[in-house]
This record gives sequence, structure tokens and C-alpha cells, in this order.
Amino acid sequence: MKGGDRKEMGGEKPKPSLLNPNWANLQQKLKSRRPKHSEPESFDLKRKIVERPLGISPQLPPPYLLAGKRKERPEESAASLLTPTTTDCSLTDAIAMDCEMVGISPQGNKSALGRITLVNASGNVIYDEYVRPLERVVDFRTEISGIRPHNLWKAKEFGAVQKKVAELIRGRILVGHALRNDLKALLLSHPKNDMRDTAEYQPFIKTEGRKRALRDLAAEILGIKIQQKEHCPIEDAQAAMLIYQRHKKGWERSIKEHMRFKEKRKKNHKRKKKPTNSDTAKSDGVFPS
Repeated sequence: MKGGDRKEMGGEKPKPSLLNPNWANLQQKLKSRRPKHSEPESFDLKRKIVERPLGISPQLPPPYLLAGKRKERPEESAASLLTPTTTDCSLTDAIAMDCEMVGISPQGNKSALGRITLVNASGNVIYDEYVRPLERVVDFRTEISGIRPHNLWKAKEFGAVQKKVAELIRGRILVGHALRNDLKALLLSHPKNDMRDTAEYQPFIKTEGRKRALRDLAAEILGIKIQQKEHCPIEDAQAAMLIYQRHKKGWERSIKEHMRFKEKRKKNHKRKKKPTNSDTAKSDGVFPS
């Protein structure tokens, strides 16, 4: 074979083999049916499929279907979050309290205890009683308190409730919202260092110094809605306990730091007041020469 012939053969392009017409038609149909990557036909997320209707551009699935988007999920119901996970109704180191008031005095503008609830650290109710006030009830404040006249017909006497509550909270951490009002209605006191009041905790107070309502704290911290209509003292006590538990570490640390500061200031005050030798001599009527 001559060199010219070899060059001519090397430069020749091989002719493409002809496809069977049926095979070519099948390939064309498959190609036209294949979905494009840029326009997915459906989203399969947690077994929930969002199909794209014909003639409409694809849309993303609802935000609450996307993982990791907690802020965009619907709010949890108060019942689901506050429902205790155990049936343990024992006394715990921390107890949450909430009270509902009724109106006494001629105008009904003076508050008296109408119902009290205590829950333990698990959120289980350990005490829940309607209370018969010492004075005649003028306003049941049902739209807020949820208390109706028939609730107090067989309610316990104030003195019996006061005694029982004092026994239950003695020596324990008392959690609640605006505890001063509740203790005032009970005519009881509690050590300040053992109180965890969500209305008084500094990080919860707004910059202008305004205290926040329990329902606002529950919405922000727990993501639930409470006190929509009539108040439920069980729900309110459970919410206060859960808020405290979410911030327990920092809260307890701030209490310890505050106690250390007070102790240090007390010691420094005692040192300043300690009399010197000259002061002692003067008090005895002896003056240094």
C-alpha cells in the first residue's frame, strides 16, 4: 500500500451506522418524557408529595415541611407541650404555684383568693382547690378567673387551704408569675432566695423596665398560646415551671452570685463598724494622753 493511499485512508471519517427507525422513534419519545433537573415535577419530603399541576411553574413545598425551619413551623398547642410526660405526683425541690382571684369589698375591686394550684417539676398537679374567701364575693371575674358561683358552694375554707399550702411550699423553691400577689392573697411569706418569679427575673424584663405578662413569655420562650380566654391556673403554673426549667442554669447561677455579693457587702459593712481602741477608750471615759 502506498503512502498516499495510507494518508487518504487515515483522513477518512467513519460513516455513522444507520439506526433502526423504530429504535430512533423510541429514543426520541424517552428523551421528550425525561424531566429536567431544573424543574422537578414533584417534591417527596417526609412522604408528603407536592405535585406540580400542568401548565404551572413548580413551587417550593410549604415552609413547615422543610427540616430545620423551627421558627416557620406552626405554633405548638399548649396542651401538647404542657402535658406531663410522667404520672409522678410527688413533691419535688421546685414547686410552681398559680392563683386565681375574685373580687370582694362593696365595689368588688379588692382581690381575694378563689382558686390555687400547685404543680411539681414534672408539671403534675399536687394541689388544686377552690377557696371560699373570708368576705362576701361581689365579682367572680369569670372572664379571667374562670370561677363561677357554683365552684365556691363546696369550696374549702381559707384557713385550711392556707395551712396546707404553707406546709407544701416550706423549704422548697417556689416558681410562679407575680408571686407577691399570690402570697399576699394567701397571707403567707416565702424566703426571697427561694422564689423564682418569671415576672421579676431580670433577663425577662424589657429595657424600659416594664414587666411582661406570662402569656407573652410563654409565646416567646415556649412557642405556645395561653390565657386566650379564661385563665387556667394549672396551665399557667405548668408554663411558669417550664420557663424556669428552660433558664434554670443561668437563673440559679445569678442567684448564687447575688448571694455571694450580699454576703461580701455584709462582711465589709461589719469591718467598717468595728470599733477601734480609741473608740473603746472613749466609751469607757478614758481618753488617750
